[in-house]
Amino acid sequence: MKLGELLRARLWVGIAVALVLGVGRMAMAGPAQPAISADVSTALAQMGKTLSAPAFSFQARTIRVYSDESDQQLHIEHAFKVTVRRPDRMLVEGDGDDGARKIMYDGKTLVVVLVDQKQYVSLPVPNTIEGMLQVAVGHFGLDFPLADFLMEAADKAFLTGITAGREVDTATIDGVLCRHLVFTQPPGIQLELWVEKNDQSVPRRLIVTYRSLPGQPIFIADMSDWNFSIHPSDADFAYQPPEGVTRVELPPRTATELGAKP
Repeated sequence: MKLGELLRARLWVGIAVALVLGVGRMAMAGPAQPAISADVSTALAQMGKTLSAPAFSFQARTIRVYSDESDQQLHIEHAFKVTVRRPDRMLVEGDGDDGARKIMYDGKTLVVVLVDQKQYVSLPVPNTIEGMLQVAVGHFGLDFPLADFLMEAADKAFLTGITAGREVDTATIDGVLCRHLVFTQPPGIQLELWVEKNDQSVPRRLIVTYRSLPGQPIFIADMSDWNFSIHPSDADFAYQPPEGVTRVELPPRTATELGAKP
């Protein structure tokens, strides 16, 4: 299974990495070729070129709509900032209904900080963002719904598992004209993606609807403040635990079973 499929094959579990998580996209069983319209292909190719930049940051606000045991719809919200420096640095800082979180990746180690609990966990990971996510998903059983936009080939990552895509309309988001794209992914998943209608084609909104799951849960992300002029240093991605913050040990399976190198 490719990373793009794995990242979307997991369902939400509310633990440490929750600030950048939502309901995952179920992996497509077969390798069918997607029926993608020409205008969508062009827009996504522009997006992929823009997001292959050496470094960038953006902000996002996410809402997950889900059903509890009594089929009552509930919501959980998070707001965060993501900073990426290719090929092996990532920082996520955010807050939400379940508390503040921080994720730091320095090319060797992934650190997840539970700010309110004054605790953190860390584990050795590969020296690429994609490899790091592979280990994080495998260990925590979680997905990063926005992970496609962090890959070097963001357009190809996003299309993993997609069987059809078309442009349905245009819309204005925060004063910017955007293309409204809709995609289909079996079994019963619909994705709506809004990208700016310009040469950058950066994503501004993502909505994933799980029509085949009870209650048809929804994941919503609004993205803004894209910045491709940043120059983060190594120190920006390194974690130095403040006094009073304790480390929580992870099971030893992390390094051995997932193939991570110290």
